[in-house]
Amino acid sequence: MTKRPPVHQVLATLGYGDAIGHEVLGIQRVLRGVGFASDIFVETADPRLESMTRDYRELPGTSDPDNILIHHFSIGSKASRIAYALPDRMILVYHNITPPEYFIDIHPLLVRLCYMGRRELTAYARRSDLAVGDSEFNRQELEHLGFPVTGVLPVVPDFSHLEVEPDPLLAGRFDDEWTNILFVGRVIPNKRIDNLIRFFHVYRTEFNPRSRLLVVGSYGGFDRYLAMLHHLIETLGTPDVHLVGQVTNEELTAFYDVADLFLCASEHEGFCVPLVEAYYKQVPVMAYSATAVPSTLDGAGVLYRTQDPLRVAAIMDAVLSDPGLQDAMIAAEQNALDRLLRRDFAGHLLGFVDQVARSPHLPRAEIPPDFWRQLDVAQRLEELRLYRPSIFQALPDPPDAPPRSR
Repeated sequence: MTKRPPVHQVLATLGYGDAIGHEVLGIQRVLRGVGFASDIFVETADPRLESMTRDYRELPGTSDPDNILIHHFSIGSKASRIAYALPDRMILVYHNITPPEYFIDIHPLLVRLCYMGRRELTAYARRSDLAVGDSEFNRQELEHLGFPVTGVLPVVPDFSHLEVEPDPLLAGRFDDEWTNILFVGRVIPNKRIDNLIRFFHVYRTEFNPRSRLLVVGSYGGFDRYLAMLHHLIETLGTPDVHLVGQVTNEELTAFYDVADLFLCASEHEGFCVPLVEAYYKQVPVMAYSATAVPSTLDGAGVLYRTQDPLRVAAIMDAVLSDPGLQDAMIAAEQNALDRLLRRDFAGHLLGFVDQVARSPHLPRAEIPPDFWRQLDVAQRLEELRLYRPSIFQALPDPPDAPPRSR
């Protein structure tokens, strides 16, 4: 019997409780469950998950041309570049990179990182044996970028974080006779929180003054965008807009429990997990029809194709003032959720692994002759930056590099 090759995963960061983290851990469970050796190599991990990972710098020591690396590509990383240089077969998993233009004048560093990440992604078209997205939208983007063999690996649905007791203080604060409009997601420009505020302003002014907007999600690193949102709220003179920030699972559960409508205005999504979280919590969903959102909704919810605040507010009112329509929406959402839960994630994953294991080896990727030496130098410099910052700051800048801030 032929021994199965190890199938390892590599990514920049393993986060706790996010969609990518759920998928990475789900992949490992499936692989180990059928007998594959499978470790997770990262640059950083949430402290709660560090014991489940290995340092990405150990990858070369485990490398073999018959091994398979499942590479979760993000905005470029040292882990990605090591994965590129190794002879192992590769399945690239693409979770989408937000177009950089969304961050112009908001987050200049992220503009550069997103641009560089999207440009670096194209190099993996000739390096990857297979490239998969977690949605058909992401798969089509890979195909457009020149990846010859693509597929869709379904999202791993995990709602355990919502199966907790809701925070009683928060539930008591918002569980009243008012109408609660909810959005869950990071407070970043592509989510178009500004449009949510405009839509809510018209809904509250023209249809229902006893309503509030609850925006739940981290705004860390986007202080400039947050300030713009507060300025917009003040300019419109709209009360009862709550930019809540990051919350616990108990608080998130309470927000879903008190919500009367989940409203999404996002213009760019690779999948958008909160949409199916709202399905799970039986909240009617309205969402702007863009990128992966229509396929995620899967025929349920209400898709709108206008950004005119009055028209969107009128649709909101039509949903919120009709209990029969809300019941029909929730029934359709439960059917869509059932279809998602019935998708054979394990079967798709193992089929992709078998497909790559049986395929001919690709030609070795071309890398600069001094790649490993340069990598070693970069790692030594990073250690100095972290642990001997005074020495790092004293080093001279390269002749062609912009001055570092001291």
